[in-house]
Formats: sequence, C-alpha cells, structure tokens
Amino acid sequence: MYEKITPPNIGSQITFENGEPIVPDNPIIPFIRGDGTGIDIWPATQMAIDAAVQTAYNGKRQISWFKIYAGDEACEVYGTYQYLPQDTLLAIKTYGVAIKGPLTTPVGGGIRSLNVALRQINDLYACVRPCRYYPGTPSPHKNPEKLDVIIYRENTEDIYLGIEWRQGSEIGDRLIELLNDELIPATPEHGNKRIPLDSGIGIKPISKHGSQRLVRRAIKHALRLPKPKQTVTLVHKGNIMKYTEGAFRDWGYELATTEFRAECVTERESWILSNKERDPDITLEANARQIEPGYSALTPQKQAQVCQEVETVLNELWQTHGNRQWQDKVMVNDRIADSIFQQLQTRPDEYSILATMNLNGDYLSDAAAAIVGGLGMGPGANIGDECAIFEATHGTAPKHAGLDRINPGSLILSGVMMLEYMGWQEAADLLKQGIGAAIANGEVTYDLARLMDPPVEPLKCSEFAQAIIKHFKD
Repeated sequence: MYEKITPPNIGSQITFENGEPIVPDNPIIPFIRGDGTGIDIWPATQMAIDAAVQTAYNGKRQISWFKIYAGDEACEVYGTYQYLPQDTLLAIKTYGVAIKGPLTTPVGGGIRSLNVALRQINDLYACVRPCRYYPGTPSPHKNPEKLDVIIYRENTEDIYLGIEWRQGSEIGDRLIELLNDELIPATPEHGNKRIPLDSGIGIKPISKHGSQRLVRRAIKHALRLPKPKQTVTLVHKGNIMKYTEGAFRDWGYELATTEFRAECVTERESWILSNKERDPDITLEANARQIEPGYSALTPQKQAQVCQEVETVLNELWQTHGNRQWQDKVMVNDRIADSIFQQLQTRPDEYSILATMNLNGDYLSDAAAAIVGGLGMGPGANIGDECAIFEATHGTAPKHAGLDRINPGSLILSGVMMLEYMGWQEAADLLKQGIGAAIANGEVTYDLARLMDPPVEPLKCSEFAQAIIKHFKD
C-alpha cells in the first residue's frame, strides 16, 4: 500500500459519520514533523500530548503515532521536488486526523503552498483558529484578556484558489479583452469601467455551498459554547463586493434562519423583538424607525419594505423568540471587515466566533493572535467532513532549527484542538491547565521570556514541554 512508510501495528482508524469523527480508544494518528524548527517543536508536542493522555485516562486511551513526510524532509526520503508524496496523502485520507509542524514553501517544485495543497486535496474547508489569552503572556495590547475568539475561515475558495494570469500572458490578455469589450459593457451597473491592459488578473469565486457549510460549522460550534459566548459574526466586505462577499453574508443569514431557525436569532430580529418587549403597543412604523438608521430619508417604497420586515418578524417569531426567548438563542450578526479589525482592538469582548472568507480570515487570525501573544501561541486546524489536519500556524524559522529554543506553544495548542475534536476533553484540559500555569509561573521559552517584565530566564523548547507536564498536578 505504501512505498516508504509503515503504519503502526497497534491502533485503529478514525472514521466519520455526518461530518463528525468516530474515535476509537487507540487511534492511529499520522504526524508530519515539519521543516526547520519542526525538528524541535514536534518532539516537545508529542511528549506533552502523550503525557496528558496518560494522565487523563491511565492507559485506557492512547495514541499510536504514524510518521509521514512532507516538505524538505519528504524530499530527503522520496527524492528531489517530492514535497508531498502519495504515501502522505494516502495516510491522511485513510486515518482521517493528522497533525503537522511548519512546512517550507517549495522552490521550483510546482506546488505554490503545501499547506494550501493539503487543504484543497482533502477539502478541508474550515480553517479554525482560536485566539485566547493565557495570563502572564507578554502582549502589546492593554487588555488582552478580553479577547477570546474563534475564527472560522473558509479554506478552499476566494483568491486562495489561485486562479490568476500573469500580466502580458496570452490567456490573461484574452480575458481582459473579453471583459473590456463584451462582459463589462453588457453589465450596465459597471458603467464605463475598464481593466488596464497591463494588468495581471485573478478570479475570486465565492459559492453558496462553500459559504453555508462553513457557517454551518461555526453555528454548531457556537451551540457548544456557554450562553454568553453564543455569537457568530459574519465578516465580509459586502459594501463593495456585493456578489461575492455580500453574498457570503446573505447566504450565512439564510442558513441561520432556515436550517437553524429554532436555535438562532439575527441581530436585526433581536432589535425588532426587544422593541416590542419594551413597548407592547409600539406601531410597526415606530419599530421600523428604531431599527433602520435614516428611516426618514428613505423613499416611501423602502420605508414600506422595512415596515413589512418588522411585521414579518413579529408574526413569525414572536411565539418562539419573543418575550426574551431570543436571548437564549445563538446571535448571528455581521460586520464589515475593516471595522472588525478595529473592533477587535477596542471592543474584543463583544465577539466570540467570526466566520469569514479566506483572505479576510488570514488577516484576522494573525491580527488576533498578535493581541494574545503572537503566532507562537496561535493554534490552527483545517477541518472537512471526512478529514482534519491540525497544524502550527507559524513558519519554519530555519535559523532556530535544532537549537531546542523555539516556542512549541502553537503546535501544542493545536494538539489541544485535536484532542477536543476527538472528544478527549479531559486530556485537552490538562494541556491548557499546564500551559497556563507554566506561563503564569514565568516558565517560558526565549520569545516570551525576553518580553516579560521583569525578564525571566528562558527555558529550552523541551523544558517548556516538561514544565507543562509538571503543572498537570496543580
């Protein structure tokens, strides 16, 4: 079956049912060590995960690790430019859940990004990035403890699909000519717009199916959170890109108000219901004026549409969501992308789960990670309906490789996510407890140690893992 790897003799496959993992007590989990500092952070991560599983379950559960290859290490085993061998793809598909360290971006090998390739090949459409603060972690933010968000980033569409043509290429020039001469003039709303002839050009596809399956996962996650955190915010730039990012927002609301009608309320619906709760005799027009800024400046037709919206919400939802019942539902709202960037800085505690498209999610997840201590403390997962890969979110940092000094926190916290995904919450909680206690006690690697006030003596990468394990008993 495999050319150069051999699965463990002990252990069973993780299977999937309706998009959820069915996990045996002794799962086989493939791992990719990673390039650069992967040589340091993976052994530390494996040590911490194994210790947490042993402590939590006393041998009743354990992981059988299966070493597979990608990146530079794969080229050493499989040959030049073999960055992503078929062995690796088959192992991930067969065993369903995998974890990986950072990977080098190939040079000259025909794959733009190994991370993107793994996501697209396995249809891992949800990139999940939690950002929460562990007390004692150095942060440039005044109140980092207020931020506790989970970013659901669509992983397979948007500009990351990579459909583009170089400036001056034959196909690119033909496409620009077609757009300028036929398609744009045939679309009146585009007016006299023209694409400069010396442009590179790319395509930004956003599908209803792709949008709704991401929002579905985000809402299901919200339903598992404590009531105060049950909010899903659709992040978009729909004020400009109405038929891609604006459609993402609309499709998200459509899903929430159909498939999850009993469990969800939109922000606008909550305003209408709460206005009625405060004033049972409020008229439809008075309610409409309160929910719609600039109501008086609207045309009579648009005013009538808002009044109709109010009437429809009250008729359809008052029995199930009125009288403050909506306060126990998942709140679904939306924010413009540039606005959410500043609101994460100024009002971080108002947000819980952010669902967005690929590029917005990339920016947002890194920005949020910076608030709580940087990418060294930022975990990540890529999840589909029949596969999930958990990964360090930072780069390979080759100049630090082999020095036993880099922070393994990102990969260990990705291991936490993996354990939670598997339903092994007790082991996941031990790791979070150990990481939090180690940081609070000043037992950290050099990247955090040098920023602490006062600075502390740094631990080695392996020593940080040992400190985490030590604090399981706290």
